Amino acid sequence: MPPLPTHDDVAAAARRIAGRVVRTPVLRNALLDELTGGTVLLKAEVLQKTGSFKLRGATNAALQLTEAERRAGVVTHSSGNHGQALACAAQSVGAAATIFMPADAPQVKIDSTRRWGAEIVHYHRATDDREALTRQYVERTGASLIPPFDHPHVIAGQGPAALELFEDAGGLPVDSLLVCTGGGGLIAGWALAAEGVRPGAEIIAVEPEDWDDTGCSLRAGERVGNPAGGSELCDALLAKMPGELTFAVNRTRLAGGMAVTDAEVLAAIAFAFTHLKLVVEPGGAVCLAALLSGRFDARGRVVGAVLSGGNVDPAVFARALAG
Repeated sequence: MPPLPTHDDVAAAARRIAGRVVRTPVLRNALLDELTGGTVLLKAEVLQKTGSFKLRGATNAALQLTEAERRAGVVTHSSGNHGQALACAAQSVGAAATIFMPADAPQVKIDSTRRWGAEIVHYHRATDDREALTRQYVERTGASLIPPFDHPHVIAGQGPAALELFEDAGGLPVDSLLVCTGGGGLIAGWALAAEGVRPGAEIIAVEPEDWDDTGCSLRAGERVGNPAGGSELCDALLAKMPGELTFAVNRTRLAGGMAVTDAEVLAAIAFAFTHLKLVVEPGGAVCLAALLSGRFDARGRVVGAVLSGGNVDPAVFARALAG
């Protein structure tokens, strides 16, 4: 296992990617504060260039490729958001990108990834081993594998979003961070960021019901996987198990995890559209769902929460708005 990233790596990533990614706004909504009884600061990564925080980690990794590695290209597996991000980051450094995407990925994510110039190779989510497919591609082509979360440069690159939130909090003391969690790369980066800026903040992983592998792993004290058969509404968060690197960072730094239902996620998507004027995909709405449902008690607290990403399937969005 490579060395774990540190807060210093997050700070270096912030300097490295500055000007290459959008410094997204931190939003506050009076109705949300009223409903939750807290002060909620929303980091709107839906407004990132590719619609999610994933661009940060992908850009940090791409910028550290050697010239020879850029010529050989990059490859990853992704349900969509990391694929788009790596395609965009690779294009910015002059590298070709190949993305292994599940055949049932939302068409909006497939189309966006292709627009950034990537070659897309489809696989079947239930029957194919995506890690094996990408390893074979690397062996065949010499491309650099930049995975969605379990990579030190990717983890470090996600952390600057938290640094921005702390800086833009207007002096408010952030008590808690709610972070949407799949494989754990984003929350690992945020935990490392907080460690050097706001070490007392509690950090909570928010996951879809039946896909709460990080929460289960924290309770077990070791990595555990999800059983098959859960809902696939939150397609961006369907990691089978936390990453080796991400869990090594998270196991001692997170306060715990919580899971939200599909109904709570759909209600959060509708709230974001109606009251925040933002389009949020299911996986990016889980933190808002935890707040609105009361699963996380925000009363009297200053809470930072992630909204990411904005690449929602139109049919799912219509379902959410129909109530």
